[in-house]
Amino acid sequence: MLNKIPFSLLELASVREHSTINETLNNSLCYAQAAENLGFNRFWLAEHHNMEGIASSATAVLIGYIAGGTKTLRVGSGGIMLPNHPPLVIAEQFGTLACLYPDRIDLGLGRAPGTDPITSRALRRDFAAAEEFPTEVSLLQQLLAPLEQGQRLKAIPGAGTQVPIWLLGSSLFSAQLAAKRGLPYAFAGHFAPRLMREALRIYKTQFVPSETLEKPYAMLGMPVTVADSESEAKHLATTSHQRILALLRGNPLWLKPPIDSMEGLWNIEEELHVREFLSLAAVGNPAQVKAKLENLAEELGIDEFMFTIDVYDPQKRLRALELLAEMKANK
Repeated sequence: MLNKIPFSLLELASVREHSTINETLNNSLCYAQAAENLGFNRFWLAEHHNMEGIASSATAVLIGYIAGGTKTLRVGSGGIMLPNHPPLVIAEQFGTLACLYPDRIDLGLGRAPGTDPITSRALRRDFAAAEEFPTEVSLLQQLLAPLEQGQRLKAIPGAGTQVPIWLLGSSLFSAQLAAKRGLPYAFAGHFAPRLMREALRIYKTQFVPSETLEKPYAMLGMPVTVADSESEAKHLATTSHQRILALLRGNPLWLKPPIDSMEGLWNIEEELHVREFLSLAAVGNPAQVKAKLENLAEELGIDEFMFTIDVYDPQKRLRALELLAEMKANK
């Protein structure tokens, strides 16, 4: 079954502890190039601001960097937090990217701020903008569509590029809107899996065909740590555990080396929160990860998987890609 389901990647440009932004972004490009060579479908970059340890704040810039260093991989946003930006600016940015890299750019949109209230104000974000999300999605679709006679507001570049728009979410709102608009939908199970089943059910049952899609197309984002052995995978996964613990405590999100045990680093309540955050994670050897992916695909009717792979060692991260590609190739 998995050989028919595209595999894609979500990248946060995670900065390793004691590393640099330059090294991080170079590693991201090498990661994308390896994914392309192994047959992965998409490489999306997330938008986050004011977070030490995550270097993907200038999302459109990084998309251009990755697209310029690859040839066939689809590159996009996972996602642009639309309330942070005027739709015209996003249409111009992604229209420019689409002109530079034709048929390779995706525009994934979210309605959350992707940051804290202080940073939101610094971004000049209107806190009521989230309520205007459906209207702003419509405006973006219009700006990226072919120009109409008498149209006064134009995205140049942008008009006529028809960059594919995806709606992203971890709640039911975007699932309902994607279904109503006939747009592809990606559920953010990599950080908020609680409403996954309900959101995907709503999207599939309420879907209305459109010029974009005849039938629903659902992608599931999820954390994966795969290694040659189960013990190694569990060891590598402690990097994710440390990072989510840092997030809960409001500490910098540097990617830290794996450790032998989390005992003594977290209390019982924190451990429960971290495990809930990562409850959808597939951690293990290739056979174990494959079994989890196949079960999810069959249960939920997943059309595409998008993985976050928080592994500290860049070479072990590339090895995870190889194992996933092998898993997909083996029927």
